[in-house]
Amino acid sequence: MNEVRSPLDDVRVLDLTAARSGPTCVRQLADWGADVVRIEPPPRDGHTPRAEGSRHGSDFQNLHRNKRSLTLDLKDQRGRAVFFRLVETADVVVENMRPPVKFELGVDYERVRAVNPRIVYGSISGFGQDGPYGGRGGVDQIAQGLGGLMSITGHPGQGPLRVGVPISDLASGLYLAVGILAALHERERSGEGQWVRTSLLEAMIAMLDFQATRWTIDNEVPPQEGNDHPTMIPMGCFATSDGYVNIAAFGGRLWNRFCEVVGLPELVSDERFLTGRARSDNRAELNMLIQDRLCTATAHHWVTALNEAGVPAGPVNSINAVFADPQVAHLAMVAPVQHATLGEQRLVRNPVSMSRTPHAVRSPSPEPGEHTDEVLAEAGLSADEIADLHRGGIV
Repeated sequence: MNEVRSPLDDVRVLDLTAARSGPTCVRQLADWGADVVRIEPPPRDGHTPRAEGSRHGSDFQNLHRNKRSLTLDLKDQRGRAVFFRLVETADVVVENMRPPVKFELGVDYERVRAVNPRIVYGSISGFGQDGPYGGRGGVDQIAQGLGGLMSITGHPGQGPLRVGVPISDLASGLYLAVGILAALHERERSGEGQWVRTSLLEAMIAMLDFQATRWTIDNEVPPQEGNDHPTMIPMGCFATSDGYVNIAAFGGRLWNRFCEVVGLPELVSDERFLTGRARSDNRAELNMLIQDRLCTATAHHWVTALNEAGVPAGPVNSINAVFADPQVAHLAMVAPVQHATLGEQRLVRNPVSMSRTPHAVRSPSPEPGEHTDEVLAEAGLSADEIADLHRGGIV
């Protein structure tokens, strides 16, 4: 039988990223088999820079699996010369520095392209590569606020609320990965690479989706709706006798079935709730009637009864309950990997599956410079050259 190859096992990526957005992008490529070389600053005075927190912490381990680590001083001319040796045989470079920094280091797209015109160069910035805010550093919560998400998140009248995950970091990383894959595909036709760019702000606005077009098309400024769906009613989060459930019974047969299951059949013919518009106009009153009824039984009771009737419903799980859920166990969302120092690490796998060419968690996050000599030898440097770089503190 032919060995099953990973989809990107012929792609080499030079990873210049830090924090979360860039590493999120690179992790997608690494999970699908790309040979990722993570380039990090060499230790100074015995200490390795830790811009992303503890090297052995759970966050770092999940974010940087499937990569090799090369330490390299890009501020030194000799370090940059080594970097461009690596560029000659690379397919992708990814960075998420503040826009001016890559030019100051001399590793910007035009310089890289001059060495390898086939390179696909991916960049994530806070707010764009240029413009009024182009030089600013960006962090997720700033982008959540500037991009409008916090204005529509939270309960009405209680002020803005951030989303519980760094969504602009994650979204920009995912969007950039898609753009890089598109550029690699286009390169098969043109033979040329290109500069692929996004930002936390652009990704945040794109993630607004229908809430954004309520303004751009309908000229309507979406308000905060709390746990209620902005336009579909009833669809929201309700307390039960022992927890919370999300219910989607927003019209037609779903509405009729819902009323029957929860023991409120009279609501179907109630003039206040006859149409979607009527239910919207009287949503507070309707939600109160539903809430009073759902508090009479457990979350498990209602989730089971409603799903058996074909009405979408589910519990509001804590994170430990998520991984104890039988469907999550069936999906095998946890992937174990063995770390030489930490032992077995249970990581969250890539959420996409393909029938022939799988992703995999193949290796744990590397130690700083763990693969330096290996990568440099692959690039054609001799043992003496590598030793000289070590002596000079370049790697």
